[in-house]
Amino acid sequence: MRYLPLTDTDREDMLARIGVADIDALFSDVPADKLLKTPVDLPRGRGEAEVERILAKMAGRNRSASSMPFFVGAGAYKHHVPATVDHLIQRSEFLTSYTPYQPEIAQGTLQYLFEFQTQVAALTGMEVANASMYDGSTGTGEAVLMAHRVTRRRKAVLSGGLHPHYAAVVQTLSEMASDEVVTLPADIRASEDILAAIDDETSCVVVQSPDVFGNLRDLRPIAEKAHAHGALLIAVFTEVMSLGAVTSPGEMGADIVVGEGQSIGNALNFGGPYVGLFAAKAKYVRQMPGRLCGETVDADGRRGFVLTLSTREQHIRRDKATSNICTNSGLCCLAFTIHMTLLGQAGLALVAETNHANAVKLAEGLAGVKGVELLNETFFNEFTLKLSRPAAAVVEAMAEKGVLAGVPVSRLLPGQGLDDLLIVANTEVNTDEDRAAFVAALAEVL
Repeated sequence: MRYLPLTDTDREDMLARIGVADIDALFSDVPADKLLKTPVDLPRGRGEAEVERILAKMAGRNRSASSMPFFVGAGAYKHHVPATVDHLIQRSEFLTSYTPYQPEIAQGTLQYLFEFQTQVAALTGMEVANASMYDGSTGTGEAVLMAHRVTRRRKAVLSGGLHPHYAAVVQTLSEMASDEVVTLPADIRASEDILAAIDDETSCVVVQSPDVFGNLRDLRPIAEKAHAHGALLIAVFTEVMSLGAVTSPGEMGADIVVGEGQSIGNALNFGGPYVGLFAAKAKYVRQMPGRLCGETVDADGRRGFVLTLSTREQHIRRDKATSNICTNSGLCCLAFTIHMTLLGQAGLALVAETNHANAVKLAEGLAGVKGVELLNETFFNEFTLKLSRPAAAVVEAMAEKGVLAGVPVSRLLPGQGLDDLLIVANTEVNTDEDRAAFVAALAEVL
């Protein structure tokens, strides 16, 4: 049986009914330079066994994070995830559970989501957190839309230290809604004058710390200027592990805090799935996207959990919804909560301290390598190097020597003259031998 059983006549009838000339017209909103000009270069019409062999061969070209010393970050980080986490999330009641619409049969799911929210609120220093978003980038886009609803303005200012993928999501959503986005130039050394970009038309200022280049930022003066103009400060992070060591965004005056929770409980898995963390001040709770679990008591006075706020399109009229997010990252939330519970406050602080100490050791080891300049004055576990050669070529050459060295900035910001910059992450999983191999390989390649 064919997977696509429609005939050419069927397709013509459907196109005529919706009033477009051809299938290409259905993709008119996609920028022309993003569309493929030819079909994907894959073999056509193979059997199942042949497809498995072809895909296995393709997969064999990947080099996994566990196969060699690994210093890649820029939004996705390799941390140790205890075996307990994977064991518990594979229990059948967690794997088969779905959206807990009926609290009388979903108390376990509702409770762990409640605990997850509590942990996220504590980590971020905020008053309330939701039951997760898809990931940090889409969560950032939702935070900007939320700020527009709160302030009734439509202009967002994005720091030049915001991860380019996060900025791209905001820009895409804003373009569809005809909202204004002011994106500051790439800010390698955290020296931008973002205060000057805030005015009385500004809805929100979006600032990442640690930023995509690894710099730690003081959000307090930005919060003060934003609030003076009636705008909100959206604080973003891609490395949630940093919150075990640095001052929380809530303590620095953030109104909305959003970021990626992958580092806790969720392995890299070749790119996903991830879990977006979203927290805010309590006074904005009714404008938060997604859903919120709350604690209550039943008719007999026993403790219980329910969906307290569910302002999604599935729950209320579309014109009243705060978001069209379809679900939360439930299993990833559970993994996060189990790992966070195993660590506890002291454990998280210790892991964060180890991350920073390891990154400092690597930076010190690189100080003697000719052709390397460290651009950061402050960092957590990630920093940016300026190299004497294009970073992309250096990464490929070091991979051949058995070290996955980092992310070239040119991969995130192509065509901006930043080809000699390399973003390097060093977490608790890297050993002294790994760092020595990195330093030796980089010195040899340069």
